[in-house]
Amino acid sequence: MEEPKYTVASDSETTGEEKSSPAFAEIAIGIDIGTSQCSIAVWNGSEVELLKNTRNQKLMRSYVTFKEEVPSGGVSNQISHEYEILSGVAIFNMKRLIGRVDTDPVVHASKRLPFLVQTLDIGVRPFIAALVNNAWRSTTPEEVLAIVLVELRAMAELQLKKPIRNVVLTIPVSFSRFQLTRIERACAMAGLHILRLMPEPTAVALLYAQQQQQTVHENMGSGSEKNALIFNMGAGYCDVAVTATAGGVSQIKALAGAAIGGEDILQNMMQYLLPNSESLFLNHRINEIKSLGLLRVATEDAIHQLSSQSSVQVDVDLGNGSKIYKVVTREEFEQVNLKVFEKCESLVRQCLRDSKVDIEDLTDVILVGGCSYIPKIRNVVKAVCKREELYKAINPLEAAVCGAALEGAVASGITDPFGSLDLLTIQATPLGIGIRADGNSFVPIIPRNTTMPARKELLFTTTHDNQTEALILVYEGEGTKVEENHLLGYFKIVGIPAAPKGVPEINVCMDIDASNTLRVFAGVVIPGTDQPMAPFMEVRMPTVDDGHGWCAEALNRSYGSTLDLVTVQKKM
Repeated sequence: MEEPKYTVASDSETTGEEKSSPAFAEIAIGIDIGTSQCSIAVWNGSEVELLKNTRNQKLMRSYVTFKEEVPSGGVSNQISHEYEILSGVAIFNMKRLIGRVDTDPVVHASKRLPFLVQTLDIGVRPFIAALVNNAWRSTTPEEVLAIVLVELRAMAELQLKKPIRNVVLTIPVSFSRFQLTRIERACAMAGLHILRLMPEPTAVALLYAQQQQQTVHENMGSGSEKNALIFNMGAGYCDVAVTATAGGVSQIKALAGAAIGGEDILQNMMQYLLPNSESLFLNHRINEIKSLGLLRVATEDAIHQLSSQSSVQVDVDLGNGSKIYKVVTREEFEQVNLKVFEKCESLVRQCLRDSKVDIEDLTDVILVGGCSYIPKIRNVVKAVCKREELYKAINPLEAAVCGAALEGAVASGITDPFGSLDLLTIQATPLGIGIRADGNSFVPIIPRNTTMPARKELLFTTTHDNQTEALILVYEGEGTKVEENHLLGYFKIVGIPAAPKGVPEINVCMDIDASNTLRVFAGVVIPGTDQPMAPFMEVRMPTVDDGHGWCAEALNRSYGSTLDLVTVQKKM
């Protein structure tokens, strides 16, 4: 049977909502596109099954090569040699770059990758390109992810022998809503419709809930609530969750995450092995890219070996007379990456603190993701949680995609006679959502770790006498200042009655529904009543596009503090 051919739609072809077709299969598949690896799974009627590609691989590389006229990804394409992916023709690590602007530190760190990442440092998307026939061929993170998704979709349709449209996709906890829209764009370009976007530890929590439910059924018991800490660290991100599980229901008590992972560990070690590497590879000449690729491969191998042995010898010829011959111990490796491990520890502590779950009340501690094999990572988590042993019934590299496949079956309305799909996840907001007020402060209206769906509101007032307009700037994040957070959108409230400052009351309400859609309502209310003085504004967020870095600067330059608000203090 000839493999079906697919194309990636351009952004302009995906602006409309794709019409559903009754011919499409009912069940949604689970997809985990990691920074370095991707996988796909489906509920086969009795259990979750990971699908394999033509090379019998469950885990495939998340890259796209542009050496041929038609780009090909790591799902279907077999690279002839490891160095080929690092010679400028391949684009990878897009999960780290998607939805980020060129002032982001993560983008700047990506300049050390063996393809072109250029920045203007003005708050727009970075320029990304692959080296094709000695010329730079531009692309976008959305296009690269869409190509990988197209190949995963084709692979699934070939094996399942039916069309695939609906997916549940895993995402990092720290993704902003703007980044989620970029993921949705990539899926639309690949002809896929997202049923759910699940934070990766939330997907693992669902798999854990199913396992606990099955254990209870086998023991013919009712089962008590179990608290578990889930630590997930891959190449690009570190996520932590605390979940309470009982009867197939998994309630996320708290989430914490950051853009830190194996890529940071790798970059730190490359810098340690070749201290002047950053200046050597700034121009991205062909020989420099090859040398960078050789250094990257040698460093990756050394890190993998240090997970099982106390020292490793790095011996690599970078060309141009530059060689590295060095013995690296595990102690050196841990010292070089001390800040990474300290950040991991702080995320675990933050999540435990936010969850209000005592360490003594944790039933299980679960480590997943590629970095969970690093001894120092395991020791850090065990030390914080005061554990000798970790939960072993979950495959660290397959947990997230299996949880996504379970959610795909549940969200598709699939039932199981043995109750294996009697599952429910009660999610929480990973980041706070609020507006700019009280000067340059970020005032959360929906705090982080609020159970979804959620609806909360706050009252604000004017800062100037006879102020008739107010600018509502909606942000998402954890910082106290607005510039430390993600700008989601903005709109103006007009028709405020002329009055001394502090008299008018502006109600700002935020609503997150079960599908994680955010709507912001705002308007002027008559003091002492719930009646609006003019029609309320209702805006679905986010509204800003790729230039959101510019947006914030332009708004501040044009309006300054003339349309600011301050929080109305609650009367005791």
